[in-house]
Amino acid sequence: MKVLIYSTKPFEIPYLEAANKGKHKLTFIDEALTSETAMKAIGYQAISIFSSDNASNIVLEKLKDFGVKYMALRSVGHDNVNLFTAKELDIKVANVPAYSPHAIAEHAVTILMALNRKLVLSNDRIKKFNFDLNHLIGFDINKKTVGILGTGKIGSVMTKIMHGFGCKLLGFDINPNKLLSVQYQLQYTSLEALCKESDIISIHLPLNTDTHHLIDKTLIDLMKPNCIIVNTARGAIINTNDTIEALMEKRIAGLAMDVYEHERGVFFKDCSLDIPKDDSLIKLNALPNVLITGHQAFLTKEALTNIAETTIYNLSCWHDNTPTENEVYFNLPKTKA
Repeated sequence: MKVLIYSTKPFEIPYLEAANKGKHKLTFIDEALTSETAMKAIGYQAISIFSSDNASNIVLEKLKDFGVKYMALRSVGHDNVNLFTAKELDIKVANVPAYSPHAIAEHAVTILMALNRKLVLSNDRIKKFNFDLNHLIGFDINKKTVGILGTGKIGSVMTKIMHGFGCKLLGFDINPNKLLSVQYQLQYTSLEALCKESDIISIHLPLNTDTHHLIDKTLIDLMKPNCIIVNTARGAIINTNDTIEALMEKRIAGLAMDVYEHERGVFFKDCSLDIPKDDSLIKLNALPNVLITGHQAFLTKEALTNIAETTIYNLSCWHDNTPTENEVYFNLPKTKA
């Protein structure tokens, strides 16, 4: 099968080639899928896209006209794909449902700890041989209340990790995982109660109509002034403007983020010589109580291997006219990570 791989990163290619083992004819391009670049798929039966690609209805209609029948996502999330249009056009879509929950959850803990213990500021000082400890005070994670928004695969791993820190755990999900309550004493509660009681809130929800701007001024106003929000899910789950105001007014203590509401066209690129004209991102980057990583939570050897292998597996199933269990259907839970 001829496959066009959009938004290819150099570090992905060896993993995809190793997983492919010559089964399919892969063509790699670094350009993202857009209405303009859709024409590059002419002559290909299948394409593979990443979370930053645009598979809206207009793009999908073009792909259909160009003969594309299959779309393999190299991600868990599929909020960038108009699934209803894909179904109408009979373009099959499959994702990578569980490439490495540990990679994402461990990164969430990493950026939480880095922000809390002022590691970036500390390291900047040390590079200049400044060993002053002023303004580097953090707090113990032990015995703090941690709210887990979304207790699917990633949220479950986050629950396990934070239980190991000795935290009190609160959870919110439309499909509670009773095993987490038994094993880690996670208490399911309302979203409002979780926001009121948590010292740390970690987001592990998918982005959909129910979760878009879920964290807004109304919920932020319920939070403790010492609360830190951690987001490794999707940027638009947080209302960026409301969050910036709360951070500047010290109504919450901090934000550790691996995703950003307006990251498309910015993340995954070197913008150092052409700084994005994005006031919100500039403000966030300037705030001392914000730590940003560029959508790198998935970036582990294990995750890249699993993404590549599952992507090739999905393509091979379609090539062999065999259904893949990873095809995205419309009855997926709306707020399961």
